[in-house]
Amino acid sequence: MAPTLSILDQSPIASGRGPVDAIQETLALARLAEALGYARYWLAEHHNSEALAGPAPEILIAAIAATTSRIRVGSAGVMLPHYAALKVAEQFRVLEGIAPGRIDLGVGRAPGSDGLTALALNPNAREAAEQFPGQLRDLLGWLGGGLPQGHPFAPIRAQPEVPTTPQVWVLGSSDYGAQVAAHFGLPYCFAHFITDGRGAEEALALYLEGFRPGVIREPHAALCVFALAGETEAEARRLFRSRELWRLGRDRGVYRPLPSIEEAEAYPYTEADLAKLERLRARAIIGTGAQVWDRLAALAERCGAQEMAVLTATHDAEARRQSYALLAEAAGLKARDGAVA
Repeated sequence: MAPTLSILDQSPIASGRGPVDAIQETLALARLAEALGYARYWLAEHHNSEALAGPAPEILIAAIAATTSRIRVGSAGVMLPHYAALKVAEQFRVLEGIAPGRIDLGVGRAPGSDGLTALALNPNAREAAEQFPGQLRDLLGWLGGGLPQGHPFAPIRAQPEVPTTPQVWVLGSSDYGAQVAAHFGLPYCFAHFITDGRGAEEALALYLEGFRPGVIREPHAALCVFALAGETEAEARRLFRSRELWRLGRDRGVYRPLPSIEEAEAYPYTEADLAKLERLRARAIIGTGAQVWDRLAALAERCGAQEMAVLTATHDAEARRQSYALLAEAAGLKARDGAVA
């Protein structure tokens, strides 16, 4: 069976434009995603970054949920160790009031930032990361029927008590998240775009084998993958030049705005850089819409994933919209009337 297609948006900041542009591009892309027939639109959380304008996914979720009517909207994810589980439960109960039955709450354990920023967000950040399963247990309690008797916070009810609840996901880029998701009986999404696929098959196999019914009865596995489509394979590879240079910086711990194609072409690459780019290009899922869809479907089948969340970043905002439109067409998504590339 073909995988469901969804979108992950990190609200990338492009060279020559600013965070306001990135946020406005996110809002416009979400409306297009709904029109094209994508299943979900997820927002990432990153802090202290010049490259990404999304430190507060819950706020973007509210804006998108209020201006769409069908697509599911959620976080990928809220970095739970930064926050109190009660506060997260309250935020997402409010979001359910805005868009009943359409909210996803993806949670992760990683900081989504450097270590110093994690400490600024939560002075007990190191200890909080180790308490992730307990936080998740409490979050599920406050989103469901309450905390168990004997829990010190059992008298507290998360408000507002709306009739629907968000769908909770566990996100991860290692075996740890897979095991947590399997233990609680939750859907799981592996961050393929972070690891370049390393460990994806193993993590999903661990999740599927260890799953026990909990919040959901049957396992539901997803991959979040970087992919880019163009009108031709050559055009897709040209558009990918921006991402290539950005990735070189990311791998050195430098997070800057996404460079233009012209900046990437003028960059003085070393021999080591060029060798690294060749390896990156060999793994990258880029090409025409049909080529990208075929590779995504094959990857999903190989890993046992029922869903693919696609991350696309281009310097040209219109090229990014076009990429998602080409992929939607190739995958046979049912676009609403008026949806155009």
